[in-house]
Amino acid sequence: MDPVFPRKRAIRRKGVQNTFNALIHNSSIGGLILIGVTIFTLVAANVESLSGILDIWKLKANIAIGNFLLEMTLLHWVNDALMAVFFFVVGLEIKREMVVGELSSFKKAALPIFAAVGGMVLPAVIFYSINAGTECQHGWGIPMATDIAFSLGVISLLGKRVPISIKIFLTALAIVDDIGAILVLAIFYPSHALSSEFLIYALAIVSLLILFNRLNIHNSAVYIILGIILWYFVYKSGIHATIAGVLLAMCIPSKSPINEVRFYVRSKYYLEKFKAASSGEVNILANTEQLGIIHSLHSQIRQINPLINRFEHRINPYVTFSIMPIFAFANSGVVFDGLPPLNSLSTLSYGIFFGLIIGKPVGIFIATFLSVKLKIAELPGEIKWSQIFAVGIIAGIGFTMSIFINSLAFSNESLINEGKAAIIITSLIAGIVGLIVLKITLGKTTKKTKYKKIRE
Repeated sequence: MDPVFPRKRAIRRKGVQNTFNALIHNSSIGGLILIGVTIFTLVAANVESLSGILDIWKLKANIAIGNFLLEMTLLHWVNDALMAVFFFVVGLEIKREMVVGELSSFKKAALPIFAAVGGMVLPAVIFYSINAGTECQHGWGIPMATDIAFSLGVISLLGKRVPISIKIFLTALAIVDDIGAILVLAIFYPSHALSSEFLIYALAIVSLLILFNRLNIHNSAVYIILGIILWYFVYKSGIHATIAGVLLAMCIPSKSPINEVRFYVRSKYYLEKFKAASSGEVNILANTEQLGIIHSLHSQIRQINPLINRFEHRINPYVTFSIMPIFAFANSGVVFDGLPPLNSLSTLSYGIFFGLIIGKPVGIFIATFLSVKLKIAELPGEIKWSQIFAVGIIAGIGFTMSIFINSLAFSNESLINEGKAAIIITSLIAGIVGLIVLKITLGKTTKKTKYKKIRE
């Protein structure tokens, strides 16, 4: 056992748990904000006096420097650039979970992996079977996604009644779901014809990022600059530009430049030196020696804190509270007057509805059940099968990724508008029904727990 850190494993586990709790907390609040922004956008799109607000996204925001010209509207900047930052954070979360979290071993990852695969495959199959041979069949990827922020936002409405194991299961499931959605997006939904020249440039930048990772370089500016260049090359390559965010995230170092023993010894030395340098002044600005020691301590803290952690904690709040609401504001403005009547909806709406409402919970439940019965995965003792099904219904909240794929799958504006409406309405139904079902299952569990405590 380490003489300096006899409890270092427990401390590390506590740190991972705190990071996971912070992710859940931010996503829950962010989901509630998303709901509010979506409602406002829907109202604005359908009220004549407010509809002009949404015209802002049609404005051109080109960048021209000499012969260099990047022509994009504000909507394109949101969907291609801001969402690349969103995918960067998603990539960081995926990498963290693969290194030290719920996806760090097959035993831990098996349950959410099987659940996510079932929750992606069955919705896609249902959608395609309904839309095969129609102009809508290319949208099979729409019902595959789960919106982690919205889902956790819905669960947060039940407060502390929801066991942490259910939140962890849903979060891990959604993260694996994001991996699948990213692969589908990159392979099946390119933004334009592929350019081998820019693909080679992008691969060269990724190779350079991997080299810097191997060398354990922790200069954030280096990764930001190369990340922007990578984004441009991926954007020009034909693969959707947001994939650059994931590629960059996978190249961010997860190891600290110094080990914890060295950090402890040096920090203790600086703290003792700080105490010895005290002159009894209330304001340390008067003590230049102490200020120098503080600077050295700050440098030590930065070195022990992995760059992946620094990026995630710095950017995650901006994504949760700025980028995702902006995306919702720019993309969820559905004009209901332009939609076909219920009796003449296209197969697109039916595919999305049944894919998310039926495909998600049934696919998640069947895949989870089989993985447990075949002893490939283990179901946490405090989670019931009825709660797995309830979580599956909540996972039918597609929203962000579903709307994103919907906008890439079709060029027909009326289909895009109908797809958005179907996604929003279905996600709303999935959230309400899932919340009610989960509340019922939790209610039964709570009563049993109270009765057990009374008997004890």
